[in-house]
Amino acid sequence: MTILSLVSIGLIWGVTNALIKRGALIAEERKNRRSGKEVKEPSKGVLSYLYSHCQEWIYMLSLWQYSLPFFVNLSASALFFITLSHTPITLAVPVTNAITFGATAAAGMALGEKMHGIRTLVGIVLITAGVWICISASNNPESSSFG
Repeated sequence: MTILSLVSIGLIWGVTNALIKRGALIAEERKNRRSGKEVKEPSKGVLSYLYSHCQEWIYMLSLWQYSLPFFVNLSASALFFITLSHTPITLAVPVTNAITFGATAAAGMALGEKMHGIRTLVGIVLITAGVWICISASNNPESSSFG
């Protein structure tokens, strides 16, 4: 069950990463349409800096295209920490990171991001093979020793 949880978490993180990126691009487009070309004002102080970043953060969270995948991603993070209590970290981290990377690339391609198609697909296949090796080695401890 923990391997399935790790793979699921990696898939959720990967897909939501691509969706969060798309939501951020939508927010940037809307912001630029509203204000014309974006002009950075010189810094007036620390409080002004913090206030402008808080406004930006609130604006981003007000867009469902950004906030929904963001909160799903955070929920998967909570599930990951729960899963870590039942899984060796030497298995959990490589599996979830590899699956996340592959799922982000695949979701990005599905959303129309420009990528090196063949290289990306070969990378996803190699990641999948690596995860399969990690999972196989963790299920069969005798085969993971050298000699």
